[in-house]
Amino acid sequence: MEVKVGEGERAYFNGGIRQVETESSVLISSSKYLNNAELRNLISQEMLRRNGPDLPNTAFIPEVAQALMMLEDFGRVMQLFEEEKARLPRFKEWCDKRSLADFKKDEVKDCAPGTLGAALYDFMVNSGYELDIFYREIQVVNDLTFYLRQTALTHDIEHIVSGFGPNHGGEVALLNANMHAKARYFQPEMSAFLSRVATYLKAKTIMKDGLHYAEAMTLNLEAEYQGAVQGRNWKYPMMLADWRAMTDWQIADIREEIGITPVPPEGLWEDTNRLCNEDDPHYGQPLAEAAE
Repeated sequence: MEVKVGEGERAYFNGGIRQVETESSVLISSSKYLNNAELRNLISQEMLRRNGPDLPNTAFIPEVAQALMMLEDFGRVMQLFEEEKARLPRFKEWCDKRSLADFKKDEVKDCAPGTLGAALYDFMVNSGYELDIFYREIQVVNDLTFYLRQTALTHDIEHIVSGFGPNHGGEVALLNANMHAKARYFQPEMSAFLSRVATYLKAKTIMKDGLHYAEAMTLNLEAEYQGAVQGRNWKYPMMLADWRAMTDWQIADIREEIGITPVPPEGLWEDTNRLCNEDDPHYGQPLAEAAE
């Protein structure tokens, strides 16, 4: 069967297109992102490919993040930090204090049960994951480098405290919770910068789920919604928490302090990686039936 788009549809959707002449010898656009060949190739690949056993879902995140960052106007970004510090006392305190959450096992091994420290120790010993996953070589010399280093260190702390686990549904939910919280707290231009990589991750995840993994797509929408609901309840973006000051706090008390509600049931979406990660040993096994 041939599916064709007719001239009527083309005229309706494309009627505003006009040809722009250029003397450039290479591809050129008004978008600095589209002009970047590496970024253009990576994003087209990562939006359309499958999560095959030869190439994990997380492949090329560092390369895309690097390309996006190098296209920033750093002078403007630093100006945004100053503008927001003048407007938001909590953000200024966070930037000025620079309390890095670069925890080591020995620092939290004796923390009481139920505390953040105890959860961190269990995570570092038993999960197989690392807290220090990104921007490891960055030296903290200003607000921007602190932001990059700190938020790389705290991703899994946010999984623990939000209750959205490190699985397909949990990653989508936490991503959206953060984006909504930042959009409500910061000015739009600053929020967009802080969510730059998250925007890419959200776009490529929903595209691949929609193209290749039908059940994962249904889950994606549910997780996106639940993340948005929780994130819009946060009193401030979770990135601004001083985790070192909260090491001995009960996680329940941290959630109350930040406004993390509703907290998802423990183990929610635990097995959802198998919906879209083809290297998962249980890939392809369905989780749920559709409603009647």
